[in-house]
Amino acid sequence: MKKALFIVSFLVGLALFAWFNKPKITPYYTQLTKTHVGLRTDLQPKSQKDATFVGSGKCKKCHKEHYHDWKLSRHAKMIQAIKGDPDVVVADFSSLPKDADFTLKDAVYTIGGKFKQRFMISAIINGKEDYRLGNYQWNCETKKWQSFKPYKYWYKHAYPHDNKKFPTSTTCDGCHFTGYMASHKRVEKGIACESCHGPGSKHSEEPKNPIYKASLADPIRTNEVCIQCHMRNRDKRLEQNSTIKSLWMQARDYPDGYEPGRPLVRYKMVAPFILGKETKEFWANGAAKKNRTQGNEYVRDAMYKHGITCINCHNPHKLTNTAQKTEGNNACLKCHSFGSVIGPHQETLQAHTHHKANSKGSLCIECHMPHTGRHTGKSPLTVRSHQFAFVSPAQTKFYHMPPQTNACYACHKDKTLDELQNNLKTWGMIEWDNQEMKSYGVLEAKSK
Repeated sequence: MKKALFIVSFLVGLALFAWFNKPKITPYYTQLTKTHVGLRTDLQPKSQKDATFVGSGKCKKCHKEHYHDWKLSRHAKMIQAIKGDPDVVVADFSSLPKDADFTLKDAVYTIGGKFKQRFMISAIINGKEDYRLGNYQWNCETKKWQSFKPYKYWYKHAYPHDNKKFPTSTTCDGCHFTGYMASHKRVEKGIACESCHGPGSKHSEEPKNPIYKASLADPIRTNEVCIQCHMRNRDKRLEQNSTIKSLWMQARDYPDGYEPGRPLVRYKMVAPFILGKETKEFWANGAAKKNRTQGNEYVRDAMYKHGITCINCHNPHKLTNTAQKTEGNNACLKCHSFGSVIGPHQETLQAHTHHKANSKGSLCIECHMPHTGRHTGKSPLTVRSHQFAFVSPAQTKFYHMPPQTNACYACHKDKTLDELQNNLKTWGMIEWDNQEMKSYGVLEAKSK
């Protein structure tokens, strides 16, 4: 009897020890080991194939908590009607430049309001009712108006260089209005439930008819509900024989026809990038120069390839852990832990960062997600990189990136990139690729 009791006690103790010492990544084991189905497999439930978009009001009846959280998020506020609530305007119209082609009375909708705010004005374009954008936008970060010419992007040869003839229907509305991407109907203002779950008419009539739930999918595919818009793209037709000029007044800046669950790769052409070549959207190492490039960076990252998803870090309904209100190291340490198989591979935070534990230099995002991009050309560097791999001062120099985009220099502007690289060498943190750069004469700093 005593022997049996001892064995039971031993096994219970062993189980408790294993439970309290399990890797933090354990709760995600099922997600990380899901079979990858491939990018071209259609995951949309059959009941959604002939469903229509009905708006978030139908979702509210059964999903009150999610609806409440979403309603308070920035997604719900992407497009806001001015007439119903003038307070949605954050711009100072008393200082609107005299050559502006619109007034507050002309504006129907606001676009955004966190980093910048633009204004939609009713217009007849190509003989159809549409909207255009004002020739000035409000920079929320600098509190100033600045000139806005939307036709200067990649589709500059597909539209007249005149804001009054530039339609939002083909360039903006697919991502900003729920339902428009697939149906060409502005079913609901902003990014609502069906933007991520697909058309819900069949599900709202009979809950047994499923809607697409990205969290249940292959984790590689889970990200598609986010990168349908959070990934810089080109018109899919350009992959064939079409030229940008042949798409006159029709070039789409969103994956036209896409619905959540469908294979995004069939609808979206990723903005081109070649490692070592700087573009208007990316630095030569692939880091973001502009906003809305999270997907472009992330699909090249190791975490993406191993099955970590956008919604592992961001609550999709509350949109927590944002650029302006981060969760700090807790967001990273819920999976990573010192001495674990996925690191950090040191015993303490200070040993890992070589900075005091309570300093800015020991914040994960400061080193692994530095500010590399801007929301407008005149905005400060507030767009955080989603590449996650630490970029050394030598790499910043190698790719001819501005020093201020480097995590080390961002805090230590009193030092050169070479001096900062020498610090890494002193700490024993020089990697093979940095050694290779030095052999090519890229890094001139000498060890002290």
